[in-house]
Amino acid sequence: MRVPLSGTVPLRRPTAGRTLLEANLSARLGMPAGTMVDAAADPAALQERPMTDHASGNATDPDTRGRARALYDALRTHEPIEPLTTGAPDFSLEQAYEVQRRLVEMLLADGDQIVGYKLGLTSRPMQELLGVDTPDFSAVVDSQQLPDGAVVALDRFISPMIEAEFVFHLASPLQGPGVTIDEVVNATESISAGLEIVDSRIRDWAIRLPDTVADLASCGAVVVSARREPLPVGGARLLGMALSRNGELVDTGCGAATLGDPAAAVAWLANTLGSRGVRLEPGQLILTGALHKAVPLARGDHFVAEFDRIGSVDVHVE
Repeated sequence: MRVPLSGTVPLRRPTAGRTLLEANLSARLGMPAGTMVDAAADPAALQERPMTDHASGNATDPDTRGRARALYDALRTHEPIEPLTTGAPDFSLEQAYEVQRRLVEMLLADGDQIVGYKLGLTSRPMQELLGVDTPDFSAVVDSQQLPDGAVVALDRFISPMIEAEFVFHLASPLQGPGVTIDEVVNATESISAGLEIVDSRIRDWAIRLPDTVADLASCGAVVVSARREPLPVGGARLLGMALSRNGELVDTGCGAATLGDPAAAVAWLANTLGSRGVRLEPGQLILTGALHKAVPLARGDHFVAEFDRIGSVDVHVE
């Protein structure tokens, strides 16, 4: 069975979070920042750039299998691994997605199931940090889901950080190529408030783009509000969000931070998956990407993300 790519489960305790991420990226990245695209101004610029799936060419590649196994073992043992790109300068984005697909197959073989997808690198600051001009994605699996208001153990992760995101819920399927923002709006049943706990199985967040792609787009867990609201007339691009930690405001954002419009992120995902023969299905959740820079977690933290018109979502860390 061909599986459409990955999601994730947890790991151990944090090492350093945001400071390490930014320091390591600035030290390791040899690629210049790409030209950023405003999807709200020109949706087709992103929607017509599907990823290439070279799975058939990598199907028997022992390096692919070995990398997927190393990440799987890191998930299960809670021990980070060295960057996959270390000593492998030719490790490509296409190969990274094949590693991710194989890792998801391993999780599904353990009894997990895909419940949706997450996008990453949909904001300009994160794209600039990684020196790229395109998002990435991963499947979300059932074991990653936490209920709104959940208490989660810090030891479940290695180097966790948190991001507030819009979550789209579809009423009808979407399959690229050629999916537009208008088609996303028409296919959307509702939206809700969400939090993603990002985590890296790569030691100290010392990542390049293929590292995070292979590592389930650095997904650790997701928290989705049970409250759902219709997508407002005009969409979600101007809806605001305030993130607080222990009652103190730590960051704000709005829908336009994600490719200019969260619906543009969903369209990009539908078109990218469509190039791989996969479609977005009704009932699946779609996390459209961070509205702000990721915030490190610590034991005792209580994070609340309050969204304009659609309510709030929260999580406790112990």
